[in-house]
Parts: sequence; structure tokens; C-alpha cells
Amino acid sequence: MAMRAYRELTGDEKVVWDRFDALFDFRPSMHRYPAITEPTPSVTWSLNGLEDDPGYARLDRLVEVIHTGFTALAGAGSILRLDWQHPSYRVWPSLVGPENIDPPGQPGWPVSPYPDGDYYIYLAEDFRFGTFGHPWEPSLCVFGGDLLDLVEVDLHDILGKVMRRDGQRVTV
Repeated sequence: MAMRAYRELTGDEKVVWDRFDALFDFRPSMHRYPAITEPTPSVTWSLNGLEDDPGYARLDRLVEVIHTGFTALAGAGSILRLDWQHPSYRVWPSLVGPENIDPPGQPGWPVSPYPDGDYYIYLAEDFRFGTFGHPWEPSLCVFGGDLLDLVEVDLHDILGKVMRRDGQRVTV
């Protein structure tokens, strides 16, 4: 029998969102950026460079890099996957794969870190590292020293333009 690689947050979803709102001062808006107080350390990249990505090779690489970082840091533990205005999940990265499918017939992670039309957030259970994808800026904030150590070089190669470091605009 296959193990469940993720499950929907139910009773504790409001607690998780309330904590996220309090720690990151989440301000959803289609016109004001950033939508969170970006923590230190953090790096926020523009996602505009992915618009010209034939075959989605760079997007696929972005997703792979982020998921690999989460898998390395979570070990056998879980992380949180928040999707604003939609179901959120607890994910066990070490269990994600074709042999552990949930729902049946759909292996893999429950939604990409790339913000496709909504805010997509991945967080450590203790909130010390994660990603915040903003669909209207469009941007991806990666925070936490451990996660940045694992993914920053690759993400810079994939995305190029850094918009902010530690919440401060980067001038070129």
C-alpha cells in the first residue's frame, strides 16, 4: 500500500494561516508589492524571465531546485504548503514520488512553488525557511539561510534578476 506524501490541512489550517499572517504581515494585493514583510535572510527574484521559456525547461528546473532543497532540509519530516483561498497541505517531501501517490494516479507535489494565479507558499513547520510566490508581481521570495545555501546559486542561474535582498530593493 502506498504511503500518503501529503494531506490536506483541516482543523489546524486557520492556526497556520494566523501564524503566517502575524509573522509575515501578509497583505494580499494585486497592486502593492511585496505582499509580505520579507524576512532576513531572503532573496526575491523576478519571475518575468520565465515568460520566454520554450518547453518550460527553466520552470521545471526552478521547481526541481526548490523541491530538492525542501527534501534535503525536511528529512523524514514535513513542511507546509499554503495556497491562499484554496486547500492547504502538510507535505512529507521524502515520500513524494511515483510509489507514493495521493490522490491516486497523481504522483508528485501538491502544486508548484511557481505562483500560477495565486499566492503559493511553502514553509518549514517552524517557519524558519520557505518560499513565497507572488502571482501579480510576479516574484519568488526564498527565505531562511539553510534553504538559501542550497538553492541560491541555482536560482540565480535560472532566474537571473534579483529584485530584493532581505526585503530591500536591489539596484543594478
